[in-house]
Amino acid sequence: MSIAAAPSAAVVGALVGALPPGRVIDDPDVLASYAHDDAEWAPHAVPLAVVRPRTAAEIQSVVRACLEHRTPVVPRGAGTGLSGGANATEGSVVLSTEHMTQVLEIDGAERLAVVQPGVVNDDLRAVCAEQGLWYPPDPASSPWSTIGGNVATNAGGLCCVKYGVTRDYVLGMQVVNGLGELVRLGRRTAKGVAGLDLAGLMVGSEGTLGVITEVTVKLRPARAPEHTVAGYFDSVVDAGRAVAAITAAGLTPSALELVDRTCLEAVDAWKNMGLAAEADVVLLGRSDAPGAAGDAEAGEMLRHFEAAGATFAAQAADAEEAEALFAARRLAYPALERLGPVLTEDVCVPRAAVPEMLGRIQEIGRRHGTTIANIAHAGDGNLHPLLITPIGDEPARRRAQEAFEEILTDALALGGTVTGEHGVGLLKRDGLEREQAPEVLAMQRAVKAALDPHGILNPGKVI
Repeated sequence: MSIAAAPSAAVVGALVGALPPGRVIDDPDVLASYAHDDAEWAPHAVPLAVVRPRTAAEIQSVVRACLEHRTPVVPRGAGTGLSGGANATEGSVVLSTEHMTQVLEIDGAERLAVVQPGVVNDDLRAVCAEQGLWYPPDPASSPWSTIGGNVATNAGGLCCVKYGVTRDYVLGMQVVNGLGELVRLGRRTAKGVAGLDLAGLMVGSEGTLGVITEVTVKLRPARAPEHTVAGYFDSVVDAGRAVAAITAAGLTPSALELVDRTCLEAVDAWKNMGLAAEADVVLLGRSDAPGAAGDAEAGEMLRHFEAAGATFAAQAADAEEAEALFAARRLAYPALERLGPVLTEDVCVPRAAVPEMLGRIQEIGRRHGTTIANIAHAGDGNLHPLLITPIGDEPARRRAQEAFEEILTDALALGGTVTGEHGVGLLKRDGLEREQAPEVLAMQRAVKAALDPHGILNPGKVI
């Protein structure tokens, strides 16, 4: 599929004519701020316009105008993505859903919520909590990322080790497809198997199959307070052994997170939390089993921490202490960004292979002379090595990119995948081709061609 775009003035004029005043932006300084998401290492360009619709009908008008002029449309949520999926391409229009922030419905009886795509994850969780309900997917970016972006990338998070990822909570949605049609997919019922699961297909498609205008998600009852445990280790490999042992024992913590010394030092330098003075690696576990069962599960995790070589292991004394530990986990990425450009990996390996993969990542960093910090949703094998380079150091940047590719190779060699939750975007297209058979990739391209026959929806991304 190829796009022969119309002159930019014609496209912008069509958008201005189709939308209410103030929706279309073509100021160069503002456009530059929409050129890329948090994957600044991935290719990007300044878009020819940014549109910020407020309704599904306005999104449909944008897609139809771009379809008429054969202009690429790049959907964007909060811009917190880490794979370049929302990066603007040459001659594209960025469609930002940042002003579509309404929680349209909370149905406590059916345990579902209907939201516009620009609703921030934590805002939805707060609204649900007021009614004794809970929306589980909680990426580390939950204070900033939006539900539409979470759906587009099939975001995971801290509690997905027990409760699953975004796909597990999407019941239905409204989307505009590549023909400019506004359609509803999925259902509102607890069960439903009518037809192909097109709503599920949209989850994780990164805007290549349709633009999400509304999402219906299922909710769970609010949980009892969690029991939080922490273990300090001298190496990421020892911490990985604790993770593998917990899995082998059949435990299912509600979170099991790893943060290494490089991350801790960066958080301390920013927020003065004092964690790096006590540990080289922190492993954080949580149990949300009620009552005595939660205490027992927390105690089991502590025993596995100690058996794997923890220099210190204890249950958090109170909720404030527990939240401080997990706040450090969430702050790790933005804290590291203060040190220089960060290239973020997102590989997932079998949980039994976590210690081996962590060891390989350390060796790759040494071999390429690249600083690699490690954070991880360790409980489900989803590792996030963060490759840091000094500002303006191009040789270091090239070495980091080589290390990035080698990490992908090792993850695949251990039976893993090139992305656990951040998506393919631009950064992982080559990795996807290494992971999946040509026949499977052809099937995906056939789906893309059927739903976006003119190739205007986020072209060049994923497949």
